[in-house]
Amino acid sequence: MSQSAREVVIEKDRVRQVAADLAARCEGQVNRLARELTQRRFAAIPDYADLPADMRDVEIAATARYAIRQFLRMAEGAPVDEDDLRLFRERAAQRAEEGMPLAHLLASYYIGAEVIWDALVAEARPGELAALPMLARLQLRGTNRVVVAVTEAYQAERAAILDERREAVRELARALLAGEPARATADRFGIPLADAYLVLHLRFAGAGDGPAAGATAGAGIAERRVLRRIRAGLEGFGEGAPLMLRDERGVHVLLPSAAAARLTDLERLLTAAGTAAGPVIAGAARSEGTADVPDASRRAARIAGIAQAAGRPAGVYELGDVLLDYHLTGPGDSGPAVAAALAPLDARPELLDTLRAFLDADMDRRRAAAALAVHPNTVDNRLARIARLTGADPRTTRGVLLCASALTLRGRGGRA
Repeated sequence: MSQSAREVVIEKDRVRQVAADLAARCEGQVNRLARELTQRRFAAIPDYADLPADMRDVEIAATARYAIRQFLRMAEGAPVDEDDLRLFRERAAQRAEEGMPLAHLLASYYIGAEVIWDALVAEARPGELAALPMLARLQLRGTNRVVVAVTEAYQAERAAILDERREAVRELARALLAGEPARATADRFGIPLADAYLVLHLRFAGAGDGPAAGATAGAGIAERRVLRRIRAGLEGFGEGAPLMLRDERGVHVLLPSAAAARLTDLERLLTAAGTAAGPVIAGAARSEGTADVPDASRRAARIAGIAQAAGRPAGVYELGDVLLDYHLTGPGDSGPAVAAALAPLDARPELLDTLRAFLDADMDRRRAAAALAVHPNTVDNRLARIARLTGADPRTTRGVLLCASALTLRGRGGRA
């Protein structure tokens, strides 16, 4: 080794010893520094001031003392290993469980580094200033080491909490959809249970029955991404996370019944979210309580299937949107709804008489007018009013089928 190299080594050893002596003199200030750290933390980070007194005065203070003492001893030359990070990891997991934002937690460690640095600078004597750059490097490395460990522990705990929460949401949704008692599950996980639900069944364009029928692996990935966006967008449609379940029957969403007043917003969300996996079609049915959620789910699934088979665009569809198809393609639970399609005409007997006469005349407006002893234009005007009031135009194929079915069912008291 050359003379100059030896001199460099000797100088580094001298600076290292000065740094160690400087850190050792600060050890007597650990309690004061911990109090200062805590005060600065409470002033800078509002969440800390709201913590319970025992946590602030005992737990956090003890952690601050431990962190300060650990750095000072490291600066004195003491070896460090992973075991030294255990307390920081435990505290990070606790803060994650309590819901403290990660940014606030990390900010507290940088405040601690600032407090320690201020103490080192204040303690340094004129002949020791050369040791400060070395101490600064040590502090940067030590702070980075702690911040990495804290971040990893925090994120791992949050991931575990989210997994548990998602499973709780799935379990509650599964219970409601199966018609099983759900109150105990909701209470156990602290999930609000609504009095009644708007039940949705989601379908992706081109998919067959079931969530993955005929889907490629790429399509499955796209659908999962879409569902994540939908889940995030649904957060504002009720208290807490939406109840969402994907099973062999498809994708089910349970929203508090008040969400039915926001179908336009819901349709906008689904339309925007469905671009990656194709249009999203949602069948929607309203439950009267929690006991009939299974029936509402079956209706929603059937509505979604009918809308998809008919090539309808992305959107949210209720029974009234596919009423005739629903009534003609399955069990007769839709009879009362079909009969009610003409309810807006109950106060207008002349319109009901015109509708009957029009159907009896095989949709011949002149024959209907003769039977009613009115002008054919009067029949036209009345048919137009019927279409406006009921949404079913008797001058179209679909409208005449619905109107004829409704008249028949009204004669049978709404029974299919």
